[in-house]
Amino acid sequence: MAQSDSIRWDERYREAQYDHPLPPRRLLVENASLLPKGGRALDIAAGTGRNACFLAQRGFQVIGVDVSWQAIHRAARFSPAAHWVLADLEHFSVPECAFDVILNFYYLQRNLWPVFCRALRPGGLLFLETLTQDMRLHRPDLQDCNLLAAGELANAFQQMETLYHFEGWVESDHGKQKAVASLIARQPT
Repeated sequence: MAQSDSIRWDERYREAQYDHPLPPRRLLVENASLLPKGGRALDIAAGTGRNACFLAQRGFQVIGVDVSWQAIHRAARFSPAAHWVLADLEHFSVPECAFDVILNFYYLQRNLWPVFCRALRPGGLLFLETLTQDMRLHRPDLQDCNLLAAGELANAFQQMETLYHFEGWVESDHGKQKAVASLIARQPT
């Protein structure tokens, strides 16, 4: 990720709307019953920590990673119990067999997918949700390389047990429709 991305995200997170914690993502909340009773969790592109905070409140030892200093600064205020790492995910090392839960919401870096599989402990859960190419119906400016193709997410994690998979339109946090692919998968034991 270029330094310009870090600057762009810092500018976005400087906005006043991020002065209070945002609610965790719906996919995580609605499927919280699948979560183990604690353990280690990794939140990729954590932003201001909305999902990491949710897990930390449930007793997880959470590592939240983001490229934006502004986001990490706010996340640390909202959830001081979590460990916050300022890092470019294109140059970030994830240890093998270290996590019980990995979260990846609205950040697409396909070369991390095999890393997630190696980083999950047996029985560990992956929550992944991001935009699909159908978003170009409303946002033709979006590049296909930043959007999932139909069936891509489910096909990428066939070696794991799929607990939940969805592709389609949902309401966004802003009340608009967005095209997403969502997956919850379990690492084989």
